Amino acid sequence: MKSALADLYRAHVAERCRTTELALAETGFDRLLLHSGTPHTYFADDQDAPFVPTPHFTHWAPVDGPGHVVEFRPGKKPRLVRYVPRDFWYEPPHPAPDFVAAVFDVLDVATPDAVWAAVGTNGVKTAFLGGAVEEAAARGIPAEAVNPKGLVSRLDWERSYKSAYEVETLAEATVPAARGFRAAEDAFREGATEMEVHHAFLAAAGVMELQLPYPTIIGFDERSATLHYHGKRGTWAAPGKVMLVDAGVAVRGYGSDITRTYSGDGCDALFRDLITGMEALQKELAAAPRPGMKYLDLHVRAHHLVGDLLHRAGILKVAGDVAVEKGLTRPFFPHGLGHFLGIQVHDVAGRFADREGTLAPPPAEYPALRTTRTIEEGMVFTIEPGLYFIPMLLEDHRSGPNAADFDWALVDRLTPFGGIRVEDDVVVEAKGVRNLTRPELP
Repeated sequence: MKSALADLYRAHVAERCRTTELALAETGFDRLLLHSGTPHTYFADDQDAPFVPTPHFTHWAPVDGPGHVVEFRPGKKPRLVRYVPRDFWYEPPHPAPDFVAAVFDVLDVATPDAVWAAVGTNGVKTAFLGGAVEEAAARGIPAEAVNPKGLVSRLDWERSYKSAYEVETLAEATVPAARGFRAAEDAFREGATEMEVHHAFLAAAGVMELQLPYPTIIGFDERSATLHYHGKRGTWAAPGKVMLVDAGVAVRGYGSDITRTYSGDGCDALFRDLITGMEALQKELAAAPRPGMKYLDLHVRAHHLVGDLLHRAGILKVAGDVAVEKGLTRPFFPHGLGHFLGIQVHDVAGRFADREGTLAPPPAEYPALRTTRTIEEGMVFTIEPGLYFIPMLLEDHRSGPNAADFDWALVDRLTPFGGIRVEDDVVVEAKGVRNLTRPELP
């Protein structure tokens, strides 16, 4: 496995060299410096925020810690200059993994000044990417060469296409996440609280909270209809009748993003049927992407399927196609079908029209859609249809022109059970998709 990973990573970095050389030539730069980032200290405090490396740095080097620099110059072996302070207060950064050291010229230095001395800034037209803007300016890099839009857009565009190394890393990230989901479901069925379910997920996945790609979403009952619920109610809130878990685990800087919804004792039988229906239509949608298909078309297809499900359940009195035409599915399904996935949970360039960064915004009727791209081979994104009973989104329809199209007694009956979301991570291949989640979770 180590040998296979090393080979995949070597090919990944070779592709970064190729695409970055092209991007530098197109934007008039001779060299690129990628900074891993600097710690952020809270205002009027002496504690730092959790450190997250600059994504463009991670795209090249899965190396933890602030102050490192990747240097790329066309025709030369890339360099990794690591800031490794002599410190007894905190654990120093781990050495660069062997598979990274085999691809880069690695130099460890003890001070930020030594990092900059190693890379130098004179005599070469250098582009700098990272959050250390003031530091770059102090080292003589002109403002127009710090995070230049044309270069950043091209590098973001290339991140839309995942290498074999990235795909296998994302697949690897589903394995501990699946252990966490199984433990979370067990805890829920044993009567645990949201907080206890969260702790069960962490323990089974073998991670600390700071190692998660995003805070877990664990909502019981009506709280499962808050899309980004992070509250974690305590003992007084158990047991739940419904539980929604949206969580993932990061491996080498890439995070899985998975959601499942579970029914428990006391769940309304109709709501339980809706969960089953959402699981079925999500599987259909997750198997559907093909190169050349517009992601927007897949999103609209999801609305038709959700509309049909609501009609079969009697919640909507009109068929799915009519419901979509009238906009009646939108309050039940207010977010996009999914998003690009990679180093960032909501990965970049989902709304790009081209490599120059021209934007392709979503249509007005679906403003939350994060992906407007045409689907292509090598893309990785989530497929996560939802169905929620959110009073604030439904209230305008109670007295609107389409009020008679709803069975409001059913809506009120189901609202205490919250919402349903089912989410998988998929990679687009030449003739179909590979579902990275389903080998690990049902």
